[in-house]
Amino acid sequence: MDRFFSKGRLSVLSLLLALVLILYLATLYKLQIVDGAAYYESSTNSQVSYKTVKAARGDILDRYGRTLVSNRSCNNIIIDTKELFEQPDPNAIILEAINICRQYGEEHTDTMPVTMEAPFEYVENMTSLQSYFLKGYLKAKGLPENSSAVELLAYCRSRYNIDANYTGAESRLIAGVRYEINGRYDVPTADYIFAEDVGIDLITKLLESDLPGFDVETSYIREYKTDYASHLLGYVGAMTAEEYDKYKKDDYRMDAQVGKDGAEQAFEQYLHGDDGTARITRTSTGIVTGTTYTEEPEPGNHIYLTIDIGLQEAAEQALSYYIAAENDKRVEDNAEFEAVGNLEDVREMITGGGVAVVKVNSGEPLALASYPTFDISTMLEDWNELLEDENKPLFNRTLNGIYAPGSTFKPVTAMAAMCEGIITHTSTIEDELVFDKYVDEGYAPKCWIYGKGTHGTLNVAGAIEVSCNYFFYTIGDFLQIDRLNKYTRLFGLGESTGIELVESVGTLTTDEYKMALWGEPLYLGDTLQASIGQGWHQFTPLQLANYTAMLANGGNRYGCSMLKSVRNYGYSESVYDRTPEIYSVVEAKEEYYDAIRQGMYDVANSVMGTAYSTFGNYPVKIAAKTGTAQMGDEKTNNAVFVCYAPYENPEIAICVAVEKGGAGSEVAMIARNVLDYYFSFKNSTVTLETEMSLLK
Repeated sequence: MDRFFSKGRLSVLSLLLALVLILYLATLYKLQIVDGAAYYESSTNSQVSYKTVKAARGDILDRYGRTLVSNRSCNNIIIDTKELFEQPDPNAIILEAINICRQYGEEHTDTMPVTMEAPFEYVENMTSLQSYFLKGYLKAKGLPENSSAVELLAYCRSRYNIDANYTGAESRLIAGVRYEINGRYDVPTADYIFAEDVGIDLITKLLESDLPGFDVETSYIREYKTDYASHLLGYVGAMTAEEYDKYKKDDYRMDAQVGKDGAEQAFEQYLHGDDGTARITRTSTGIVTGTTYTEEPEPGNHIYLTIDIGLQEAAEQALSYYIAAENDKRVEDNAEFEAVGNLEDVREMITGGGVAVVKVNSGEPLALASYPTFDISTMLEDWNELLEDENKPLFNRTLNGIYAPGSTFKPVTAMAAMCEGIITHTSTIEDELVFDKYVDEGYAPKCWIYGKGTHGTLNVAGAIEVSCNYFFYTIGDFLQIDRLNKYTRLFGLGESTGIELVESVGTLTTDEYKMALWGEPLYLGDTLQASIGQGWHQFTPLQLANYTAMLANGGNRYGCSMLKSVRNYGYSESVYDRTPEIYSVVEAKEEYYDAIRQGMYDVANSVMGTAYSTFGNYPVKIAAKTGTAQMGDEKTNNAVFVCYAPYENPEIAICVAVEKGGAGSEVAMIARNVLDYYFSFKNSTVTLETEMSLLK
């Protein structure tokens, strides 16, 4: 023991401890005394800032899990206004940044509604957001509301000290950025992003240039995975003041992006995530020394639509191909008619149309095609051109186009008459060609076959097959308009379908409607016209498709919600699952439905049927009804066609409406092409995500 703790060893140990202590004290002295002032200055000069961390928006998928809209990460150039405006000449820095963008083919954000070159004027077709921002800016700055573009630029030059040595075009560029930045202090809107979704070459150049106040931020932009369903998907954009008032109760930030139309808007509550906040620490030279999330971002949920994007594509193509081919044919035919003086045979060009496909036993929309359409990915860039197009490509004809149903409405009249005890399914009426009950009042409508023969004696099924107007004039006259409209509404015509997108409910032939339109009540003839689907009965293709589904399923009107399911961002949990909802029921004897179905079957399968030429040899038996909506003298009629398939155990119902299409029988091929896809896809071996499964 004495040998282990010898004096020599204790001396060495003591010396080592002394050396360590001296080294420690020297280091401490250097840190606190020698370099203390520098470290203190550095710590006091570190900058702390907070920034919003964008939450990813949920994806939009079709019923089989095929992605329609998703997110793509992007790089944005943002401005640190505090750093920028601490510089002696921020305007020169702004102009340099703009020139660098142009050098690399990138556009910076400039929504100031003033032309880029002299003579400076307000731009034509100023958007509502530009107008809103301009009015707010002028008011906040105490400028007259009617200030000219030149006066606005003069104010900006003075307020932002834009040097007179800059050219007019350069001054306009600088003023545009200063207007964007400063105006946001007065007008509630999203934070200013100098350039969005820029390339790596531009980022590299900006970093090399070391421009004060300019930084790169990672964000997300929406990316469309399909060229179809543009009228259904919608888009996202910065909130307006009105939208902020709507969403602020849900804790939306002022700079949040929200759905503006279509599914993006309708299902905002599911798609929108909750942004987070990050605490950024920088040195006095701008080097980031730490990033801490003070609030984690929570991404939005994914939504599955009821739409089958393959069927949607088939419907859009069938509609557009038919219209293009038919218009080409009419150009040639009309030239020949005009050459020989047969002007009565000249037909107007088709201006648009819609196709709606729904599931018979749930009301789920499978396809909602509208023509003409547009490219949703470039819609904002093409906005003015789209607005000026006389055929209105932005207009969703399937949900908002209202068309007289023509003879496709006759099953409603038949069902109403049977349910009200006016006739039974076996009752017969002789076609007398001219309904002359009101001839003394000057009204005696004719059956369409007048002058070509007669339909003879008909029951309900036969009257639907040959579309005998006289039969329906007769039972419509007994019904009168109130009882007819009772069943019209029960079949969902003139009522909301329940779809979440903006839709028209259509119009009915009523005293109130005619009084508001013409200042006079209905005449007797108005009821007769309504009974054959003319007059002021006007409905959307979706309403007519869902009504056709009711004829197939025995009278249950299902809501047409377009939302099938919702899953969390990781696809691991189901947030919402659709269950069919019955809106109304037309309770009637089964033989009444059988009679109507038989008549519709014969339309497509009997040689006398108006759709026989299209469906007589079709491998799947269907039931159908054609309709011709008269538009007036010297105007080409609208065409409407409805059907469901298969005839036994129906699965889907379709409506095709074509403006100036002529007759329903002429557009039946559009429905056949849609059915071709449906049945070929159904029988294919393509593997897709099983409905309602969690395979992601």
